[in-house]
Amino acid sequence: MLRRLVVRRQRPLIHGLGRTSAHRHFRAVVARSAKEAGDGPTAQLLNFDSVRDLPRQDPKADVEVAVTHSDLNFKDGMILLGQKGVVPQWPIVAGIDYAGHVVHSSSTLWKAGDRVVLTGNKAGQHFDGGYSERATCRAEWLIAPPMGRFELAETMAIGTAGVTAAMCVHHLECAGEVKPSHGPVLVTGAAGGLGQVAIALLAARGFEVIASTGRQAALETHLRALGAAEVIGRLEPDTKPLSKQRWAGVIDAVGGSTLAAAIAQTAYRGAIASTGVASGGELLSTVYPFILRGVRLLGVDSTLPWDLEGYPMERERWVEWQRERRIVWELLAESLSPQALALVTAETIGLEHVISYAPRILKGETAGRVVVDVSGGA
Repeated sequence: MLRRLVVRRQRPLIHGLGRTSAHRHFRAVVARSAKEAGDGPTAQLLNFDSVRDLPRQDPKADVEVAVTHSDLNFKDGMILLGQKGVVPQWPIVAGIDYAGHVVHSSSTLWKAGDRVVLTGNKAGQHFDGGYSERATCRAEWLIAPPMGRFELAETMAIGTAGVTAAMCVHHLECAGEVKPSHGPVLVTGAAGGLGQVAIALLAARGFEVIASTGRQAALETHLRALGAAEVIGRLEPDTKPLSKQRWAGVIDAVGGSTLAAAIAQTAYRGAIASTGVASGGELLSTVYPFILRGVRLLGVDSTLPWDLEGYPMERERWVEWQRERRIVWELLAESLSPQALALVTAETIGLEHVISYAPRILKGETAGRVVVDVSGGA
């Protein structure tokens, strides 16, 4: 039988949420470091009586959410397996994304019953996350999904991967000034959730999309159904500083030598939205594509800008972040069809299955988005 986690330190009450909760005995997946776990499990599904008993609360949290759905990302897999370099302090409730309804709020931004979504922030990494039937966070980290467009489960089929994909498209169109008439747009890492959403969004917005993946044979039909005009294998490393101009734009979720090759192959005044390190964090390139072709390299970070050492975040930065988030969700509502979203969603699993799925996502054995039904259909 699973034992209830004992936390041996005094923590402040969650600000403004009161001392009691009508919801009793909720479930949460708590992860520990592999070193701490030793030969035991690095993650366990445990029962809790109160949000105050969760191990890694944010003392500035002012909203409590009844979580209905989460998802499974590559980063979640790393956390569930207790890998180093992702979580500053263990133990923690995993799950970097979640959606649900507000239960309590001491902020004027939200009231009880509001539908809310949290993606790409510090949840599940610095503070307790979405693999729990109850979660707390700061009001500023939440956003309301477009009314009448997405169910809460669908927002998690989108999740951090989909939001980041939409941000990449937004960056290409705005900062990169890439238009469908300029030529094809390459999407690397096309088999992943981010890549699949990017293909669907670009195709819906009139772009010719070339999908690059190491699983070309297995997924060609699927990626074409999402809107890819052509499916190719991985980009080969390119040692030339300037290669044949092939791409008007690139959404790169791979990094490393793939990104370097894409930069060398990007056409005059083209742009690359870079947001992944699946192939490594090093970039061996030259300045020539930037100074001779005017290529633009656009970094895409989907995380709310806040200082881990200080509060509060600058008001101006938060306002800009919220504005961009609204634009991104409107782009998703406008360009991600129900058919494409269904294709992107690989499967839905229960909260009790996320631990066993962690190795699968790290090995690339899941193609598309994995939704976690946290509430069990409630």
